[in-house]
Amino acid sequence: MIQKEVFSERLKAAMKKQNLKQIDLVRAAQVQGIKLGKSHVSQYVSGKTVPRTDILLFLAKTLQVEEEWLIGVSNVESDTEISASNRNILDTNKTILGNSNKENSEALTMSAKRQKSSIFEAEIISDINKNIQTTSAATISRNISNKEGKKMREFKKSSKLDNVLYDVRGPVVDEATRMEEAGTHVLKLNIGNPAPFGFRTPDEVIYDMRQQLTDCEGYSNAMGLFSARKAIMQYAQLKHIPNVNINDIYTGNGVSELINLCMSALLDNGDEILIPSPDYPLWTACATLAGGKPVHYICDEESEWYPDIDDIRKKINDRTKAIVIINPNNPTGALYPKEVLEQIVQVAREHQLIIFSDEIYDRLVMDGEKHISIASLAPDLFCVTFSGLSKSHMIAGFRVGWMILSGNKAVAKDYIEGLNMLSNMRLCSNVPGQSIVQTALGGHQSVEDYIMPGGRIYEQREFIYKALTDIPGISAVKPKAAFYIFPKIDTKKFNIVNDEQFVLDLLREKKVLLIHGGGFNWQQPDHFRVVYLPRIEVLKKATDSMADFLNHYHQ
Repeated sequence: MIQKEVFSERLKAAMKKQNLKQIDLVRAAQVQGIKLGKSHVSQYVSGKTVPRTDILLFLAKTLQVEEEWLIGVSNVESDTEISASNRNILDTNKTILGNSNKENSEALTMSAKRQKSSIFEAEIISDINKNIQTTSAATISRNISNKEGKKMREFKKSSKLDNVLYDVRGPVVDEATRMEEAGTHVLKLNIGNPAPFGFRTPDEVIYDMRQQLTDCEGYSNAMGLFSARKAIMQYAQLKHIPNVNINDIYTGNGVSELINLCMSALLDNGDEILIPSPDYPLWTACATLAGGKPVHYICDEESEWYPDIDDIRKKINDRTKAIVIINPNNPTGALYPKEVLEQIVQVAREHQLIIFSDEIYDRLVMDGEKHISIASLAPDLFCVTFSGLSKSHMIAGFRVGWMILSGNKAVAKDYIEGLNMLSNMRLCSNVPGQSIVQTALGGHQSVEDYIMPGGRIYEQREFIYKALTDIPGISAVKPKAAFYIFPKIDTKKFNIVNDEQFVLDLLREKKVLLIHGGGFNWQQPDHFRVVYLPRIEVLKKATDSMADFLNHYHQ
C-alpha cells in the first residue's frame, strides 16, 4: 500500500527538480489523452490521496523518476534525459511558437522531455511541428517581440496560488460558461445564490436601503456602522454568545472576506488549522493562501455527517492553532446537536485552540430543529462566529456579512490587533449593505416561511431527497438545514474513478451543472453536491436527466 506522506513528499521533490507546477502535469496529461484534473493533482501534492496505477505510471514518466521510488518502495531515482538532438528540436520549436500558443506548447514540450521512449519523443515533436504550422505568422510576431525586436516579458500568477483550490467556480463551471456562450441552456445546480431562482428579500429591507442610500456615500468606521453592529450584538445575545460588546463586531463584504482576513491575521508558514472534510472550500483556500496548512478532519456520513471527534484528536499537533466548524454545514446540510458541539469544545479546551464557527445558514434550519452556536458553549475559549444576510435574506449580491469575537479575548489581544490592522487596510465594508442590517434582523423573519412545511425550501428539499435516492446507485443523508444535499454515488456500479470527469460528462451530455465532491476537499470520487434552490419542475427535469444519464454511464 502506498504511503500518502512519502508519495506526496517525493512527488513535490520531483516536480521541483523538473521545475514543473501542477498545471503543467494537467496539460501534459491532456496531451496524452489522460483524464487528470487540477483538483486531483492538488490532492496528490497535499498527501490527501494517491493515484491509481495508470496515473502513477504517467507521473513517473513525466517527472523522469522510477515508479518504485515515487511510491517509496525504492530509494533509486531515475535520471533519464531526453536525447540532445531531440531537445534541440524541441527548444527551437518552442522559441518559434512563442507566446501565442504558449500554454499548449509548454504542455507538449514538457511532456516530450519526460518520456523514456525515443519513439514517443518523436511523436511529441511531430505534434509541436503541426501546432506551429497552424499558428499564424502575425500572431507569432506580435507575441514574441516588442518594437525593438526583444522577447516580451511574461507575467505569471504567484506561486502562492499553486495549491489553492476553489472548484465551486472552477474548470467545470468554466465549461458550462463556454457552453452557454455557444447558446446551450444549462440547468445550474452548482451555487447557493438564491436570487436567480426567484427568492426575494422582504420589501421593507429594500425600501430602507433606498431611503438611506444618500447617507451611504462615504466610508464607515472600518469595523462597520454603529447601527449595524448594535443589531448584530443584540442578535449575538439572542444566540447566547457570551462576553460580546460593540467593539467585538466586524462587518464584511460577505463572510468570504472575513474568512480571508482571519486566516491572514493568524497563520504563519507551516501553522496548521483543522478544517472539516467535506468543507466549504474557501476555508481551505484561504488557509493555504495565508501560508498555513489545512488539515482535514472527517465528517462521518454514517453518523449524519457529524464531525469524527477521534479523527480530530488524531490530527492535532504542536503547530495546530485552530479548528473550523461549518454548522449548519455546506455541502452536506447537516446540523450539529449540542452533544457533538460540546465534544468539539472539549477538544479545543484541552489543546487551547481557537474556534472558528461558520454559521451563515443558522436561520435555514428545518424539521423543528434549533441551531446552537458553539460559542455559547465555550465562554472560556476564544471564538470567532461568522454569519450574514446573504442566505437568510436572499441577498447574496449585497455582500453583508459579519464576525463576532467572544469568550476569552485576553488570550488573543495580539491576534485582534492583526484583525484590526487588516480591517483598517480594506477601509470598510459595503456601507449601503450595512445600512439594512438593523431592519433585516428586526421584526418578522420571512425566511421562516420558506423552511416550514409548504414553504419552497422545505418542499424542494423533500423532492430532491426522494428523487435522488430513487435513482439506482445514488444514496444520501437527508439534509436538515441550508439548501444543499451531498449524495453518494456507487463508484463500483459506474466504475467512477474521477468525480470531476463524472460531473463534466453529465454537463456535456445532459446540460446539468453540479460540483464534484473533490471540489469540497472530499478525498474519494464518490460524492457530488446539489443545490436545491430551483423550483421543483426544474429539479425534476434535472433529476430525470441524471437518472437517464446513469442508465448507461460507465467511466
